Amino acid sequence: SKKKGLSFEEKRARMMEIFFETKDVFQLKDLEKIAPKEKGITSMSVKEILQSLVDDGMVDTDRIGTSNYFWAFPSKALHARKRKLEELESQFTESGQKKETLQKSIEKSKIGREDTAERAALLKELAALRQKKEQLKTEIDKYRECDPDVVEEMRQTNQVAKEAANRWTDNIFSIKSWAKRKFGFEESRIDKGFGIPEDLDYID
Repeated sequence: SKKKGLSFEEKRARMMEIFFETKDVFQLKDLEKIAPKEKGITSMSVKEILQSLVDDGMVDTDRIGTSNYFWAFPSKALHARKRKLEELESQFTESGQKKETLQKSIEKSKIGREDTAERAALLKELAALRQKKEQLKTEIDKYRECDPDVVEEMRQTNQVAKEAANRWTDNIFSIKSWAKRKFGFEESRIDKGFGIPEDLDYID
């Protein structure tokens, strides 16, 4: 069977190993020779991988004379990863606070008040928060191989956010049940009237 190639993140991790293991300074041409031989990274992808690491602040670079030099040390890389993860954790917290505010708004709307525009806005906000959550999850996965312990902590935070989203969804189902009992509406009519997606469900 054909051997599976390295993923982009695997290449990034292996490129960092070159710097950490040697603690040396390299030019691009040096890495284009070393990476294929020692880490199985094709020479054509070395420049792209290296630039992505520079952009993320994991590899330092400087121009001396006519040449560019690259280096990275474990302490600097660890600090950069932790700073990025702290930033992501802050965004998670902010998302959780927004969800809590929306949940309170739904509880308030239960008290005999029908507000179609408000419900539509809340559902729209919920969709945006779920999309943001997926983006943050993708961003966290990007750093999984670099710092497993910190990422595990972030995954626990993600679980809390997921449970909050499911409670939010549960409230919507409760409102639908209340509307059916109070007004005798069919579920499809409630979904259509308030813009509730037919496939609305809990997050696994």
